[in-house]
Amino acid sequence: MKQMLKNTKGIILDLDGTILDSSWVWEMVDIKFLGDRGFEVPDDYVESISPMGAEKAAIYTIERFGLHNEKPEDLVREWFDMAKAEYRNKVVCKPGAKNFIKKMYSQGMKLALATSSDRELFIPTLDREGILQYFNVIVTVDEVEKGKGFPDIYEEAARRICVPVEQCVVFEDIITAVRGAKSGGFKVVAVEDEKSLCNADEIKQISDFYISSYKQLLF
Repeated sequence: MKQMLKNTKGIILDLDGTILDSSWVWEMVDIKFLGDRGFEVPDDYVESISPMGAEKAAIYTIERFGLHNEKPEDLVREWFDMAKAEYRNKVVCKPGAKNFIKKMYSQGMKLALATSSDRELFIPTLDREGILQYFNVIVTVDEVEKGKGFPDIYEEAARRICVPVEQCVVFEDIITAVRGAKSGGFKVVAVEDEKSLCNADEIKQISDFYISSYKQLLF
């Protein structure tokens, strides 16, 4: 890992589950949203919507659960209203993440954020956590053609920080995103998160490095 970072000039980081300890927020939102409509959360639901932006996730949810009387923009607003207070007041960085980001920045790395979340939610959190200023660029899946099962968002982040793919490392937590980044030729560090433990063995096989904590990288 140390050698891999030595040859790296750009780091592209996912947000939820990778930098932020926020999976519990979306678990709460999913349970309440679907529960209010008489559904339990299917085992594969989180994995299915995590690589999508909010609008595409809303369309998927309407189709999957037959919520044809509801509009995607109304679902997104309901989700955001439930999550906003938690992001503003309670969501924090994973242990060691802030120190790792600051260290990479101090060493001259170009840092990009590549996320399927929405700026309305995470900008106040990153500002409160004191790390917003370290990111050279922020790219969301709504700004590219395909979701995180494909390399589009990572390629766009690399383009914006002007670092070749072969000199970038992507940090991700979910199996779909790890596959997407690897398909674009990126080196990938997989970050352990509770929602992805069911896929941990496969994630370890296809990523270049797997960490359970950023403290492993603070050498």
